[in-house]
Amino acid sequence: MYSEITREIEISVDTRYIDDQSEPDDSHFVWAYHVRIENKGEETVQLISRHWHITESSGRVHEVRGEGVVGEQPVLEPGDAFEYTSGTPLTTPSGVMVGSYKMVNDEGKEFTVSIPAFSLDSPHEISLVN
Repeated sequence: MYSEITREIEISVDTRYIDDQSEPDDSHFVWAYHVRIENKGEETVQLISRHWHITESSGRVHEVRGEGVVGEQPVLEPGDAFEYTSGTPLTTPSGVMVGSYKMVNDEGKEFTVSIPAFSLDSPHEISLVN
């Protein structure tokens, strides 16, 4: 589990390799990631957009931007949490994701919350020990 707190918003991420959706012989590897967003602060906030930076082990980078998450722009009152599961395919057997959410408080002020970097590892990656 990976976790980070920005402005009293805690983002936790857990990942899982999806073997039955992956085709290693065709360079197609799939992961699910489960995200929990918890408002540990005293103000109501809304998630309005996301930005992902996905790096494959080959060095190839994908950037994903969009409104909300899984079709929603959740409002989190103090103490509330929102959870969702999504996924990503790669053409390599491992990679790294990191990102951010743009949030807005109930006064209309926007701020950015960091999503911790997390590793995407499959059983098909050959590990080298230096």
